[in-house]
Amino acid sequence: MVSRPLNHLLLTVTNTGSGNCDLVGYPAVRFGEAQAVPPAFEDSKPQAVVTLAPGESGYAGVLLSAADGSGSHGHTAKTLAVFLGDGAGTARPSLPAKGVYVDDSIRVTYWQSTMADALAW
Repeated sequence: MVSRPLNHLLLTVTNTGSGNCDLVGYPAVRFGEAQAVPPAFEDSKPQAVVTLAPGESGYAGVLLSAADGSGSHGHTAKTLAVFLGDGAGTARPSLPAKGVYVDDSIRVTYWQSTMADALAW
């Protein structure tokens, strides 16, 4: 979680391999037992695929809920699965013990090369 804004989560992936790694598209995330993958902010699509050299990190932002309370079907999720694609598997990062509040306005950004770009949405 990031401290501000309160309804955002920052996903960070780091290339631990010995060669370059391309982050294509956006992360498919599932909070709790959700059936559908949240859509992406199409305006967050970078002009080029984000390529990570060994040791570099890439970022994606998750808007968890409507800041003004206008979202519906809100609930607290205690688990998160991030499907990385291209055979990279599934990551299951920890969430705060009390969970995170998610509603149907949830959206994700495309993978970004900077934390600031991922949190701009």
